[in-house]
Amino acid sequence: MSKPDGLLVDIAATVESEHSNQMPLTVVVPGAVITGRLAPEALWRERVAEVLEASEHLKPFSPLFATAAGDGRRAPVPELQPRPTHLHLHLAKILQGSFGLPHTGGMYRIAIEDISSWTIGDLSYSDQ
Repeated sequence: MSKPDGLLVDIAATVESEHSNQMPLTVVVPGAVITGRLAPEALWRERVAEVLEASEHLKPFSPLFATAAGDGRRAPVPELQPRPTHLHLHLAKILQGSFGLPHTGGMYRIAIEDISSWTIGDLSYSDQ
Protein backbone atom coordinates (compact mmCIF):
# COMPACT_ATOMS: atom_id res chain seq x y z
CA MET A 1 0.00 0.00 0.00
CA SER A 2 1.41 3.36 -0.87
CA LYS A 3 -0.72 4.80 1.94
CA PRO A 4 -1.38 2.48 4.90
CA ASP A 5 -5.01 1.48 5.46
CA GLY A 6 -6.35 3.73 8.21
CA LEU A 7 -8.67 1.03 9.57
CA LEU A 8 -5.79 -1.44 9.86
CA VAL A 9 -3.71 1.21 11.65
CA ASP A 10 -6.65 1.82 14.03
CA ILE A 11 -6.90 -1.92 14.74
CA ALA A 12 -3.16 -2.09 15.45
CA ALA A 13 -3.40 0.99 17.71
CA THR A 14 -6.28 -0.58 19.62
CA VAL A 15 -4.28 -3.79 20.14
CA GLU A 16 -1.39 -1.66 21.40
CA SER A 17 -3.54 0.35 23.81
CA GLU A 18 -5.54 -2.61 25.11
CA HIS A 19 -2.45 -4.85 25.35
CA SER A 20 -4.52 -7.66 23.83
CA ASN A 21 -3.11 -10.50 21.77
CA GLN A 22 -6.41 -12.12 20.84
CA MET A 23 -7.08 -10.41 17.46
CA PRO A 24 -6.72 -13.02 14.69
CA LEU A 25 -5.54 -11.42 11.46
CA THR A 26 -4.51 -12.59 8.01
CA VAL A 27 -2.51 -10.30 5.73
CA VAL A 28 -1.27 -10.41 2.16
CA VAL A 29 2.21 -9.03 1.55
CA PRO A 30 4.37 -9.36 -1.56
CA GLY A 31 5.01 -13.07 -2.00
CA ALA A 32 3.14 -14.33 1.08
CA VAL A 33 -0.09 -14.74 2.97
CA ILE A 34 0.51 -14.65 6.73
CA THR A 35 -2.02 -15.54 9.39
CA GLY A 36 -1.68 -15.21 13.14
CA ARG A 37 -2.58 -13.24 16.24
CA LEU A 38 -1.93 -9.52 16.34
CA ALA A 39 0.05 -8.66 19.46
CA PRO A 40 1.23 -5.43 21.07
CA GLU A 41 4.82 -4.69 20.11
CA ALA A 42 6.04 -4.89 23.72
CA LEU A 43 4.59 -8.38 24.18
CA TRP A 44 5.94 -9.48 20.79
CA ARG A 45 9.43 -8.19 21.68
CA GLU A 46 9.28 -9.92 25.06
CA ARG A 47 8.44 -13.27 23.48
CA VAL A 48 11.15 -12.94 20.82
CA ALA A 49 13.68 -11.99 23.54
CA GLU A 50 12.71 -15.11 25.53
CA VAL A 51 13.27 -17.37 22.52
CA LEU A 52 16.63 -15.77 21.75
CA GLU A 53 17.71 -15.89 25.39
CA ALA A 54 17.13 -19.65 25.41
CA SER A 55 19.44 -20.16 22.42
CA GLU A 56 23.15 -20.59 23.01
CA HIS A 57 24.00 -19.07 19.62
CA LEU A 58 21.35 -16.31 19.49
CA LYS A 59 21.45 -15.16 23.12
CA PRO A 60 23.55 -12.02 22.34
CA PHE A 61 20.62 -10.68 20.26
CA SER A 62 18.09 -11.00 23.07
CA PRO A 63 18.74 -7.53 24.58
CA LEU A 64 17.87 -5.90 21.25
CA PHE A 65 14.32 -7.19 21.58
CA ALA A 66 14.05 -6.83 25.36
CA THR A 67 14.16 -3.03 25.04
CA ALA A 68 11.20 -1.03 23.83
CA ALA A 69 12.62 0.38 20.63
CA GLY A 70 15.56 -1.93 20.07
CA ASP A 71 17.92 0.87 20.99
CA GLY A 72 17.86 0.84 24.78
CA ARG A 73 15.11 3.43 25.17
CA ARG A 74 12.09 2.75 27.33
CA ALA A 75 8.66 2.38 25.79
CA PRO A 76 6.74 5.66 25.61
CA VAL A 77 3.63 6.13 27.74
CA PRO A 78 0.74 4.49 25.79
CA GLU A 79 -1.15 7.78 25.34
CA LEU A 80 1.93 9.31 23.71
CA GLN A 81 2.78 6.46 21.36
CA PRO A 82 2.88 7.31 17.68
CA ARG A 83 0.52 5.52 15.31
CA PRO A 84 1.74 1.96 14.61
CA THR A 85 3.79 1.47 11.45
CA HIS A 86 4.19 -2.30 11.86
CA LEU A 87 2.05 -5.25 12.81
CA HIS A 88 3.44 -7.79 15.25
CA LEU A 89 2.04 -11.28 14.76
CA HIS A 90 2.65 -14.25 17.02
CA LEU A 91 1.57 -17.85 16.51
CA ALA A 92 1.84 -16.81 12.88
CA LYS A 93 2.22 -18.97 9.82
CA ILE A 94 3.02 -18.29 6.21
CA LEU A 95 0.34 -20.04 4.19
CA GLN A 96 1.70 -21.88 1.20
CA GLY A 97 -0.66 -24.18 -0.62
CA SER A 98 -2.27 -26.38 2.01
CA PHE A 99 0.56 -25.90 4.54
CA GLY A 100 1.25 -23.43 7.31
CA LEU A 101 4.94 -22.63 7.87
CA PRO A 102 6.49 -22.93 10.38
CA HIS A 103 4.50 -25.82 11.78
CA THR A 104 4.58 -24.42 15.32
CA GLY A 105 3.90 -20.79 14.39
CA GLY A 106 6.36 -17.95 14.42
CA MET A 107 6.85 -14.30 15.25
CA TYR A 108 6.50 -11.87 12.35
CA ARG A 109 6.92 -8.10 12.14
CA ILE A 110 5.24 -6.66 9.05
CA ALA A 111 5.31 -3.09 7.77
CA ILE A 112 1.72 -1.90 7.44
CA GLU A 113 2.63 -0.08 4.24
CA ASP A 114 3.57 -3.43 2.64
CA ILE A 115 0.15 -5.00 3.22
CA SER A 116 -1.98 -5.14 0.09
CA SER A 117 -5.03 -6.73 1.72
CA TRP A 118 -6.13 -8.20 5.04
CA THR A 119 -8.98 -9.88 6.85
CA ILE A 120 -9.97 -10.42 10.45
CA GLY A 121 -9.59 -14.08 11.37
CA ASP A 122 -7.31 -17.03 10.75
CA LEU A 123 -7.30 -18.73 7.39
CA SER A 124 -7.62 -22.47 7.59
CA TYR A 125 -4.86 -24.71 6.35
CA SER A 126 -4.14 -28.40 6.45
CA ASP A 127 -0.99 -30.01 7.80
CA GLN A 128 -1.67 -33.14 5.76
